[in-house]
Parts: sequence; C-alpha cells; structure tokens
Amino acid sequence: MNTEVIVTCAVTGAGDTVGKHPSIPITPEQIANAVIEAARAGAAVTHIHVRDPKTGKGGRHPDWYREVVERVRSSDVDVIINLSAGMGGDYVVGDPDPLKPGEGTDLVGALERLKHVEELLPEICTLDCGTLNYGDGNLTYISTPAMLRKAAKRVQQLGIKPELECFDMGHVWLARQMHSEGLLNDPPLFQLCLGIPYGAPADTNAMMAMRDELPPGAVWAAFGISRHQFPMVAQSVLLGGHVRVGLEDNLYLKRGVFASNG
Repeated sequence: MNTEVIVTCAVTGAGDTVGKHPSIPITPEQIANAVIEAARAGAAVTHIHVRDPKTGKGGRHPDWYREVVERVRSSDVDVIINLSAGMGGDYVVGDPDPLKPGEGTDLVGALERLKHVEELLPEICTLDCGTLNYGDGNLTYISTPAMLRKAAKRVQQLGIKPELECFDMGHVWLARQMHSEGLLNDPPLFQLCLGIPYGAPADTNAMMAMRDELPPGAVWAAFGISRHQFPMVAQSVLLGGHVRVGLEDNLYLKRGVFASNG
C-alpha cells in the first residue's frame, strides 16, 4: 500500500557548520532562497533558523526572520513555513563558578523565544520539549515544564501548530502530558530528533521506543544527523512516520560529496 510521506527540509540550522560546506545559507536572502529551492524540489515544509549575517552564528533576531518569511511568501512557491522557536535556551555553565554564565549563553524566557512567531504567524513553530546536555562541554539547553506549558498555551492562542521536538524519551512523556492537559490540539505533531549528543541515539530501537510512547492519533516524523540521516529517513518511513532532511542535519550525500537543500 502506498503511503504519502511529508518531507520537511531544515535548510540551515544554527550549528557550527559555516565554513564546513560551501553553500550553507547565512543571510536572510540566502536562507529564503534555500527555502524556495527546497520547496521546488518537493519539500512540503521548510524548517527555518536564522543566522547573524555578519558572523554566521545562529541567532533569533526578529528582523532576520521577518526578511526570510517575507521573501518566501512573496515568491511563487507554496510551502508550509516552520519557524524554529528553540533559540534562547542555551546556558553554558561557568567554570569554576557554575552560577556565572559562560561564553555563548543565550537564555531568555519562554515568551521571548516566541517574539518572531507572534509577529510572523507561521503555520508551524517548534517547541523543544525538554532540557538536554549538548555535547561534551558545559552547554545545556534549558526548556523546563513550566516554560513549555507557557509556550504551548501561547502558541495555541495564536492558532499555530506546534512541532514538538523530542530529543529523548522523557521529552515525549512531557509532551504527551501536555496533550492530556489540553495544551496541544489534535492531532499533535511530533518530531523525533535522533543522534544529537546526548539525547536519544540514532538507531531503530530508540525510534521505535519513542514512537510507541506517542499519544494515539499523533502525526510524527523523525530524523538523524550526519551519517545517520539517510538510515533514519528510511527507518521512519518503514515505521509509519514522515521525514526531515536538509543541511541543518547533514552536509554530505556521501564521503566527499556535498549535499544541497534541493
């Protein structure tokens, strides 16, 4: 039986990939062009971060988002816009004093993370469904249950569909709890994010375990990063999910061959 699969393209992300690929979109114009390219190639949804045009580092300035969205909406493509609302949760634990934020900290409240979403009213925005240790240093992403409930309520008031980004099993549990509390409209939309240190690993067992904890009727997709991207795309389809691709998650088609967003 044929099954329709929704393809999301995450065109740039906020990670340290500038300089590692010749065509990472950095400026709002470049990001908008990447969105249009992905849509023309068949992506139904585009997941959008923005970057500081001068440094290439991930950012959240409303002006950058506004330019991207206006360019996409004024183009000839019909694509669902999914804006990241995950920026503003980074806390780098100071060393030796953990109460002093380290370099790279960008930590704001739940509603501040939604400022661009409130203005631009995309069809979808992301909610990162829990706190997570990122990598081997002192970076922690902070998204507490109270923050998430506040954000989910506001997004619901705005009539925007939240994409529930779950990096570990506990994130699914919390999102399911919010759904039971009426903070998430049916059907809830989940994105299972695999292979990001140190959340759930990018393997079949992790994907199946997280899928099996989703509330009945949930719509879900999954992705893996780097070399796990294509295996997790295939696995998600086989398990009844949708998929995410794009340069945010993986820079290569194979060793030595750069990928593109289109």
